[in-house]
Amino acid sequence: MSVVLITGGSRGIGASAAVQCADRGMGVVLTYRSEVDAASAVVDKITKKGGRAVALQLDVSETSSFTDFRRSLEDALGSVWSTNRLHGLVNNAGHGLYSLIEAVTELQFDALMKVHLKGPFFLTQALLPLLAEGASIVNLTSATTRVATAGVAPYAAFKGGLEVLTRYMAKEFGDRLIRVNSVSPGAIRTDLGGGLNEEFENLLASQTSLGRVGEPDDVGRVIASLLSSESEWVNAQSIEVSGGYII
Repeated sequence: MSVVLITGGSRGIGASAAVQCADRGMGVVLTYRSEVDAASAVVDKITKKGGRAVALQLDVSETSSFTDFRRSLEDALGSVWSTNRLHGLVNNAGHGLYSLIEAVTELQFDALMKVHLKGPFFLTQALLPLLAEGASIVNLTSATTRVATAGVAPYAAFKGGLEVLTRYMAKEFGDRLIRVNSVSPGAIRTDLGGGLNEEFENLLASQTSLGRVGEPDDVGRVIASLLSSESEWVNAQSIEVSGGYII
């Protein structure tokens, strides 16, 4: 059985991806920072449908914790799936910020950088020894790297960095047949950055070709597909999942 790790899997897109992967027969390890009850609910949803999943605590912004996390992950892989290999990694965990450049503090800037760029870089590095030949990595970026939206400059800048890093990972990991792609969501109905109020949602829907904002499952299905063998010839790509946002 293929086993995948999804960071930030307790809610939103990460939770959807976890369920979608389990529905395709994959084992799922999902991480949470503090919302243990939400993470447990996702695990329960998967196990009630006959799948296997575990939740592990991880703060992606704390790189010093990655060695201990890898040990916990190895223990889970061995005890639940009798394997020492990981077949997929989804760098999804993160948080948002809405603030004009003139008002962004250095503390806010550093917090976004740690979780959206530094964390994925060094977590991937730490887990490379566990990744099986032919594994798949998916990095979550954002449509804000293509469409400039006032108020999200640092978030978009680090997501843009992760998009570039995706191509470099694909280049360097190719000798192990590891594929690396990024998924770039548009406006999605999640609680990231405080969620969407009705007025803002209507505005975003009017700017989207398909006339609505996205749901977590719209993105979760794409992530699950990229982790599966049906996408084994897709590599080093940034795939925008936005319903045609500002085209």
